[in-house]
Amino acid sequence: MEQTPKRQVRARYDEETVTVYQAFGPEIAEPAAAAGRFPAAFDPGRMTWVKPSFRWLMHRSDWARSAGQERVLGVVIRRAGFDAALEAAVLSSYERGVHDSRAAWQRELRRAEARVQWDPERDLDLRPLGHRSLQLGLSGSLVERYLGEWLVRIEDLTPLARELRATREPGRLPPERPYPVPPGAAVRLGVS
Repeated sequence: MEQTPKRQVRARYDEETVTVYQAFGPEIAEPAAAAGRFPAAFDPGRMTWVKPSFRWLMHRSDWARSAGQERVLGVVIRRAGFDAALEAAVLSSYERGVHDSRAAWQRELRRAEARVQWDPERDLDLRPLGHRSLQLGLSGSLVERYLGEWLVRIEDLTPLARELRATREPGRLPPERPYPVPPGAAVRLGVS
């Protein structure tokens, strides 16, 4: 069996779009799923974190049971937007070998409208695996673009999250495969 690289973006995607996952309370999720757009209750002034890994979001939201995360959305966005966010992103912590210096990393981080964290991927029992999953934080103009020009549709995946919590059937997971991160971004983000 082939070993999964330590850091690899895995996502559900096609030629034009990629799906990222977020969990919200019903006051945001219900109107977003109904209208296919985020409602006024969504605060674009805060950093918004998107995850291309469904299992990692299940860990983060405790299978859509955590307060304020009771609803799971699949947000389908344009790949060009996702790639632009990756290209604009800076790692959320300093890494020797990726950054020229700690001071250079701090300067980049202050200017960046996107951040990347690598957290342990999870199995269906939400136990950590040996490889990492990407979280992408968006702020400033990138949030506006995410909410507008990049957004294709919003899917309510709460029923799927609840079903998977009960059954743990791997065949029901959204299909994710290695995502081709733009080469320059892959180097800067420490992709394996």
